[in-house]
Amino acid sequence: MDKKRLIFIGIFAVAVIGIGYLMYAVFLKKSPTPLDTTPKGTATDTNNLPTSGSFTKGGTTGGTQTGTGTTGGGNIVSPSALPSSGIRKVSKVIEENLISPKINSNGNVNFYNSIDGKFYTSSNGQTSEMSDQVFFNVENVIWSGIKNESIIEYPDGSNIYYNFDTKVQKTLPKHWEEFSFSSQGDQIVAKSIGLSPENRWLVSSNADGSNVTLLEPLGENADKVIVDWSPNKQIVGISLVGGAVGIDRQEIFFVGQNGENFKSLIAEGRGFESNWSLSGDKLLYSVYSSRSEYKPELWIVDSNVGNIGANRKMLGINTWANKCTFGNERNIYCAVPNSLPVGSGFSPELANTVNYTLVRIDTQTGLQVPLQMEEIHSIDKIFLSEDGGTLYFTDKFEAGLFSISI
Repeated sequence: MDKKRLIFIGIFAVAVIGIGYLMYAVFLKKSPTPLDTTPKGTATDTNNLPTSGSFTKGGTTGGTQTGTGTTGGGNIVSPSALPSSGIRKVSKVIEENLISPKINSNGNVNFYNSIDGKFYTSSNGQTSEMSDQVFFNVENVIWSGIKNESIIEYPDGSNIYYNFDTKVQKTLPKHWEEFSFSSQGDQIVAKSIGLSPENRWLVSSNADGSNVTLLEPLGENADKVIVDWSPNKQIVGISLVGGAVGIDRQEIFFVGQNGENFKSLIAEGRGFESNWSLSGDKLLYSVYSSRSEYKPELWIVDSNVGNIGANRKMLGINTWANKCTFGNERNIYCAVPNSLPVGSGFSPELANTVNYTLVRIDTQTGLQVPLQMEEIHSIDKIFLSEDGGTLYFTDKFEAGLFSISI
């Protein structure tokens, strides 16, 4: 075989090998896995949370991410990073058609039975009468947080004070409305709505209606004042008379007992609804705006009179403040709609048929943890047990009181 043929055969062999290797490298060879240089046990850096006064919306804004939590920055937290809780059993602790359930100072649930017209207290599944007296056709009950007494409201505007321990009953003025007890339970604040605007006042009195004090004139703005005595007794009402500040902002004023000129709060939206923290030093509120498609969104802010408006944060949750309850100064529990129609902020009835997910929210970090339940409910009101271990709620379409362990 001559030299030229040998050279040609050699070149051909090298070419075949080269082409074969290229085909292997392109189609068959796996990319090397990069080394994990993160130290084992390293926690997520929480120092980079938003500092602009809001938490970016995460997975629980009108549609909860089942089985996961989200941080305020919208970061999904894997289930392995959350407390192992599983699916929570829902217990029906009270079967009756009840009105105005409330935890009393002993940790029991007080309520009015709309079927037989009597008041009951429930403890560990056992229900007993608070009084043998029958109160027919009660519309609403405002409970003292400390004493065993209440203000009972009727559809015709009549109001009575009743003490379940002493059986003392007092008739309150029919033109009084929207009552709120002080945190000590010894006083109430209410709107006194006279026929003429000059006779419309925010008033305070003893719980039985005695020793009346005129606090602030309401005039033509009675419907713009929220009666809600703060737990620290500094504030007795919230006034919305400030009106709009631009298209989607509103100025909120706070009313004291002695004509104090407290600092106002600018709310980034309309339709203000509020909920005090346990101490009264924080205020949870909901507003709606074009930014939220006119759905309610939650905010939290400092509300101690020396620091009103500080540390304001948007929590990235679409629900109403009255569907939330405080576990402590940091954590809240909210019933969050699984979906919300556009405009439900100014027309809440649009959300009457939606189902809800219970969510625990850390107001400092923005962490949202859905509390998975074995049943689906259209949740109306929620409140927490005295020891913080049980969450109670009512359903819009089913009688009774329900609970889950948290």
